[in-house]
This record gives sequence, C-alpha cells and structure tokens, in this order.
Amino acid sequence: MNAQAIFSTASRHYQKGQYTDALNQLNALMELNRDSKTYVLLAKVLSKLGFKPEAARAYQLAGEAGGSRAEDYLTEAMKLYFANGNEDEALSIGLPLLEKAKTDPDIAFIIASIFLKRGEKAILALFKAPLTLSTNRVHNALAYKLLTAEINDLQDRDALANLFRNNPKNATLRSAYLVYAREANDFADVEKHDRDIQKALKAGQTDFLAAEAPYYHATWCGDERLNRLAGAQVNPFPPGLTETRRSAPHSWNKRIRIGYVSSDFWDEHATMKLLKSVLMAHDKSRFEVTLFCHTGRVHAIRDKEIREKWGRVVEIGDLSDEQVAEVIRQENIDILVDLKGHTLDSRVSIFNHLAAPVQVGWLGFPGTTVNVDLDYIIGDPYVLPDASKAFYREKYCRLPETYQPNDPYERPRAGSISITRQMVGLREDAFVFASFNTNRKISLQTINLWIDILRQTPDSLLWIMCDRKDARANLLAKFKSGGIDTKRIILCNKAQYQEHINRIPLADVGLDTYPYNGHTTTSEKLWTGLPVLTFKGTNFASRVSESLLNAIGVPELVASGPEDYVKEAVALYNNRDRIADYRKRLDENRFRMPLFDAERFCQHLETGYEMMADRAKSGLAPDHIDVPALPPRIGSFER
Repeated sequence: MNAQAIFSTASRHYQKGQYTDALNQLNALMELNRDSKTYVLLAKVLSKLGFKPEAARAYQLAGEAGGSRAEDYLTEAMKLYFANGNEDEALSIGLPLLEKAKTDPDIAFIIASIFLKRGEKAILALFKAPLTLSTNRVHNALAYKLLTAEINDLQDRDALANLFRNNPKNATLRSAYLVYAREANDFADVEKHDRDIQKALKAGQTDFLAAEAPYYHATWCGDERLNRLAGAQVNPFPPGLTETRRSAPHSWNKRIRIGYVSSDFWDEHATMKLLKSVLMAHDKSRFEVTLFCHTGRVHAIRDKEIREKWGRVVEIGDLSDEQVAEVIRQENIDILVDLKGHTLDSRVSIFNHLAAPVQVGWLGFPGTTVNVDLDYIIGDPYVLPDASKAFYREKYCRLPETYQPNDPYERPRAGSISITRQMVGLREDAFVFASFNTNRKISLQTINLWIDILRQTPDSLLWIMCDRKDARANLLAKFKSGGIDTKRIILCNKAQYQEHINRIPLADVGLDTYPYNGHTTTSEKLWTGLPVLTFKGTNFASRVSESLLNAIGVPELVASGPEDYVKEAVALYNNRDRIADYRKRLDENRFRMPLFDAERFCQHLETGYEMMADRAKSGLAPDHIDVPALPPRIGSFER
C-alpha cells in the first residue's frame, strides 16, 4: 500500500472515531512520508487520544515542515503546549509569531500570560489591542491586567475604550474609561455617561462607586456622602487591627517622634513647595523628624543636600509594606503622618501594618482616606466643617487658620524676569481670566460656568494651562459648542517655575475649578497678587480655596455658589478698581496674614501633634481636636 492509500485509511478511521486504528496507520505512514499533512492528522489523533504534549509536538513539526498554513499549525502547537503547562515550549514557538500576535488574540493571550507571570513587562504593550478587540472575556480580563494606570498612555485609553465597548454594562470598565476621558477633557463622552451615572445615583444605586479610584472620583463628584464610597472595600483590614495597634506597648520620650511618609521629598514637587519651610521650622528640642522616603531615585539624588535640611531620611523604596512598618516600629515613631493618601505613588497601605500608635493623614489627598487605619485627618474649619464628620472614619485635627502650609522663604517672587502679555500671546487691552489648575480639574460643571462668564464679558479672554493635544482640542470644541469664539481661549504649556510665577500676574482674575479646587496653584496665584475667585464647596476638595482666601484676608472672593460665582466674575470684569484693591490687599497681606506664615503654621501643627500624643499617652482613644489659635501676629514676618 502506498503512502496516499495509508493516509486515506488513517483519515477514514479518524472520521469514524477509530483513533487507535488511525494511529496505527499513521505510525506505518511515518516510515514512508513525513509531510505537514501527515503531522496534522497525527496531531488530531493524538489529541483525541489524550496525548496532548505529543499532539503539540506533531503540530509543531507540521508547522516546521512549511507550507501556506505553517503559522496556523504552529499556533495550534503553542496552544496545546500552553494548556499543558509547557510554557518554555509555547514561548519558543510564540516569539517568532509576534507580528501575527498583534492581530491574533489567541497568540497574544498566550505570550502575554507567560510574560506577565514572569514579570517581564517590557513587551506587554504589544498585546493590549488584540486582547481588547477580542470578544473572548478571558482575553479581555487579561488585557485589563496589562493596563499601566499611566494616565498619559494613549494605548491604555484605546484599550479601555475597546474593553468598555465589549462590556458596556461593566461599571469598573466605565469608571476606568472615564478617568481617561476626563483627563482628555472629552466633555461629549463625559456628558453622555454622566447622564447614566446621575440617573443611577438618583435611584440610590451606589455600588458602582467601589470601582472608582478615590482621587479621580473627587475630580467630578463634590458629594461627601458619595466620596467616602469611592474605592471603599468592605473589610480593608482585619477587625481589631486598630485596637491592637493603639494598645501595643510603646515607649514615649520627652521629644515627640514624627514620621512623614511620602514619595514627594524632592524640591520641585508641589507638596514640597508648600511643606519644606514647615519641616525646617520644627522645634528640634520638642520634635524629632524622620522622613520615610520612597521618592524616585532621580529626584532624591539630585536633592540630597536639600532633603537633609527637612529631617533625617530613611529610604523605604525597596521594602515591602510589612518591612517598612517594622522599620517604623524600630524607629519608635510616635506619630506617623501619610502625605499621599489616594494619589499617585502612594504607599498608604503601610498604615495597615501596625506601624505607629498614632497615624495621621494630611495634605496629599483632600478627603477621607478609605481602606486605611488612620486615627486623624488634619484640616481646618473650612475644609472640615462639623456637618461633615459623619463622612470621615478619621477624627478631625483642625488647625485654626488653614490646613495648608506654604513656603514664603524659598519660593521665588514674581517680577524677577520682565515678561509681557505679548510674550505669552495675550492682548494688552483684554480682560484676562486665568486657570492654571491641571486640566483634569476642569470638570463639565466648571467649563459650563466659564462659558456663562465669557458670554457675559465680551471683551475677555480665558487663559488656560494645558499641555495635552487631545485635551486642547476638546476644550476648544466645548467652548465653540457653547458659542464662544475660540480666539478668546488662550492655551499655554507648563513652564519653569520662576517663569510661571512671573507670568501669573499678567492675568486679571484667577478662576477656580469645582469640585476639585486649586491647591498649590491657588497659593501660587495669591502669592503673586492675583485675585482668585471660587465658591463655597460641598466637600474637602472643593473648600480648599475658601480656606486659602480666608487665610490671606480676602474672604469676599468666595462666592456663595455657582450662580454667584458667575455674577461675581462679571462684576469684577465691570469694576476693575475692585481688582486693583484686591491686588493691593494681597500684596500687603502676603507677609502679615497666616497663609504664608510657615513658622506660625508650624507652631499650630506642633500643638496639634502634642494634643494627639497627650491623648495616646493617657490611653484615650482619638477624638476631634481643635487647635487653639496663637495671638495675631504683629507686623511682618518677611526676612
């Protein structure tokens, strides 16, 4: 019998389910012919008989034999190797198929799964598109794991768009997708989905909020009742953890040992522009300051000499949360302060490992830090009113004037470099409103308020800082749809800090954002003498500018609500003598009022720490603390 006859006989046995007979025929055929057709039939027979590794090898040989379907056979071999746990064999076949993997989700799934398991992330970006375009939910689930959470990663945004299109009822995917849409100021998409979100909230449906990242949730939702639900877990840490931590034996010394945890310990970070003078002002006879630092090495090395002035630095970047907590216990820290909360590069989960007898959240995140074992949140009467206590697990420690520190000594003054409106693209004769807040804070409500303001102030410009091309296009499209000539919208990029400080006073009025106010940016505007208009907020993030404006003595710039915000902006446009008066008051108050008084702020902060420590040393549970104000300062604190 010739080879063709044997193959036909083997094929008939296979079709009839007579797999052993087919295998016998193929064994004989292998002595005569070993082409790809023979190997493929052998692979099918072996697979039916349960010999998966052998079937994979047969498919591999079929592919290696060449022909128009060689890649298809190699793909089948790879699938079988992977299914049997033979990852090395699967990968050796898959890597030459990388080009095909860009469009074939089966190949992409196998290669990506292996690389992800082995921690080899460099190549994973190749596989996002095919996995997200697949209708296989398993492929989609892997694609979600490959997302980097890097907000400027356009591949991630496209991948999420594909995933959300495949799974339009998935709340987690919608929340993640809307992070990118809001980052790009894609108001049309945001508004479309916002209708569904508001409808669900009105119906009392809040479960989907657990899928939201708390920080990004705060950029669109000003409802404290809902803010505490964003990202919240049912049991974030074991019951009894808090009591175990507070009751653990602890040795208190004469000096209170304060530990600050952050990745922002470098000079040019926004947090340190606020905080560094306060760190240096700590009374060394009463407080010992340690910085538990997980700052990126490129920044830490550059700022080494500066950082040493802020406190003793303990590097924790290479340690696990449990290891860091052990280091903190060995340092015998009395009060541990998290400066990050729910912001990028946070290590706040360290606080769930019994790190210190008193644990505090401050400055980095404007709201309750869900899922974390904290005792206190540091704020002030503006950002933490009594009516909001029900929305915080933490007890309040309210400083008397403002919760936000500011550096008045190393922060550059405006005017060191001559800069004109013409140099930044502003008309000399125009009235200029300005926002230098990051563009993700320009919410749908905010931009609609700005459109109302521009409609009523025909000779005005709006000066916005925005680096992203897609966001710029979307901002301009939104203004155009609102009937605003886009020539009135002046977009600028970020600039070097001194240059930025110099250009701020070229505007007439700063417009704040809602529900996430300017924080450092509001301080910078007030520092340079630019009046900032805001309105009374409804949660911590939207009350920050109110706190700052009161602390520098211009509370009139806090409108009662959104409608009054528009009216007040129009009134300032129509009465520019008031702006001159505000500028004069800001200049006079800069070194007299509390906002930029780092030494006074530090004394209030230290009193708060002492009040926390006194309760803990007495065996008392944390309770709300209101720090008494020092007598008003007489004269200037300018050096």
